[in-house]
Amino acid sequence: MKKTFRCLALSALVLAALAPAAQAQSSLPINAAASVNGVIITSDAVEQGIKSAIAQGQKESPELRNQILSRLIEISLLAQQADKDGLANTDRANTQLAFIRQNYLADLEMSTFIAKNPVTDAEVKAEYDREVASLGPQGEIVEYKVSDIAVATEADALAALARIKKGESFDKVAKSVSLGANREQGGLVGWVQAGQALPQVTAVLVKLNKGQISPEPIQMPQGYFLVKLDDKRISKPPTLEQAKPAIQNRLIQKKQFEYLTKIKQDAKIIVQ
Repeated sequence: MKKTFRCLALSALVLAALAPAAQAQSSLPINAAASVNGVIITSDAVEQGIKSAIAQGQKESPELRNQILSRLIEISLLAQQADKDGLANTDRANTQLAFIRQNYLADLEMSTFIAKNPVTDAEVKAEYDREVASLGPQGEIVEYKVSDIAVATEADALAALARIKKGESFDKVAKSVSLGANREQGGLVGWVQAGQALPQVTAVLVKLNKGQISPEPIQMPQGYFLVKLDDKRISKPPTLEQAKPAIQNRLIQKKQFEYLTKIKQDAKIIVQ
């Protein structure tokens, strides 16, 4: 009985708290989620916050919506207080606001360009056909599971190779001397397709059997490499529908790059 009374009391408190909010909300303009001292927080702003949260792995729910709205209210309150405290017109604020404005306009310009020049299904199909044709008559994808050791000089590479030939494991030597970011993983790169590796590396990989190491250092622009073929697999290419999202993303990036290149060509850029 006490528990029931407590629940009813809590319900009454909740309803009492919501009542003023409901009355205030009725006076808000269309597409307004809240008003903070007369400053409107739009429903669009709430939806954008929800989309960002979902993109980061959160699940859409009434609780998430309330959290986003509460955060936007807090931001509005702090921004208004900063204005009252005279922070809005400082050099620091003006610099940051100009930076935020530039980034927003840059994103808006690029998204508008893509909206006016979308990737078509015909473009996706043509790119898919080109990629499949590049696989050769067998129409198969060859993938290599690779590990590498990156060093600065040929002498360093030969010294590392000598240690491996004497019996030390590739991953131990990689952890010891490699300059690559994958050093702590024993030089593991992972699965790569032949076309994704540089020609110098591909030329070596196709000659190696599983478990073998490049017989001599491979000279690259950034230094010398030893490569180990951990495994090899052959698979069929994905269907057009399976490949479509990835191809669309690549074609969008290509259009963005070409558009930005054109703008740069028409601009006068001076670098200090």
